[in-house]
Amino acid sequence: MKDCIGIINLDEKEDYLKELIGSNTISAMPIAGRYRIIDFILSNLTNSGVECIGIFTKRKSYSLMKHLSNGRPWDLHRKHDALKVFNYSEYDPVYDDIHSFIENIEFIKYSRKEYIIISPSYMICNINYREALEKHKTSGDDITVIYKNEDNSSNKFINCEEIIIDDNGKVKSIKNILEGRGSTNVNMEMYIMKTSLFIDIIRGSITTGLYKKVKEYIVDNLENLNVGIFEFKGYLSCINSLESYFNTNKEILNVKINRELFYDNNPIYTKQKDESPTYYSKESKVNNSIIANGSYIEGKVENCIIGRKVKIAKGAIVKNSIVMENCIVQNNTIINNAILNSGNIVVENNVINGSSNYPTII
Repeated sequence: MKDCIGIINLDEKEDYLKELIGSNTISAMPIAGRYRIIDFILSNLTNSGVECIGIFTKRKSYSLMKHLSNGRPWDLHRKHDALKVFNYSEYDPVYDDIHSFIENIEFIKYSRKEYIIISPSYMICNINYREALEKHKTSGDDITVIYKNEDNSSNKFINCEEIIIDDNGKVKSIKNILEGRGSTNVNMEMYIMKTSLFIDIIRGSITTGLYKKVKEYIVDNLENLNVGIFEFKGYLSCINSLESYFNTNKEILNVKINRELFYDNNPIYTKQKDESPTYYSKESKVNNSIIANGSYIEGKVENCIIGRKVKIAKGAIVKNSIVMENCIVQNNTIINNAILNSGNIVVENNVINGSSNYPTII
């Protein structure tokens, strides 16, 4: 896939995650202990052979920039192509990505890649784009949209979009998913097209002033474009709310899902921090949990995701929770169904009890 450029467009709405991310981006949020959300899409692209990747994000992205560094974990520290981050536009990509793209159109134009893959960061999956690109090339379609058929009766994909497919296997319409819907073709917001078409869309939108978002252009021009489909059949989750973030981390504790995401297919890479191995005292008890390096466990941990350099003190009980890096849970504290943000200290003899649907945020 050396003829393809990857664009990670961080235009995800963050309204339902503000309690956790503050002024950062969804893409920089910790997941599964030692990873960040953006690790999935970056790894998917590089595992598929994409060597030129641009990330378009908002200005306040210090945590993301620190994590990405020079792109070495994803083998993107190169003289040519490599990883580029564009975070200096005055336009927020959530509301206007057209101007962000036109301001950096030279990066896309002079990449000399025939095809382009556009993707958000918040779709958690392990996908190889080679098959999707080959299908796009042979189909003759202008654009290929990647989707996943899901049973959404549990409302797992609320705030996402679904695609309606006609009898010829083309996209008929794209609309918001309705609550309580059963079988749904979830739009993974991943689009493949020729780079020349993408540039035409950007320049045309600027000229006419009709569109501020690439996705808006595609939705409004389905009758004029040949928009085909590619079905992804693996595990998928979208982190666009506090509930989906909490549930996705819990799902990763499932052995089958964990193997699919991290072991059965291509690996997911992340920045290495070279901490010491986690210490487990004789009194510690750990069950069905993921614990990152550098932690110190003396208490009881069950059904939890524990980040780097976390201390669970003697007599403490932590269940069904996410504890981010550098947190301390002191002696004889009980925590259930909670999310501890990075660097928090929970004092001894404390009881924190949320619910499985609405975890307590600390």
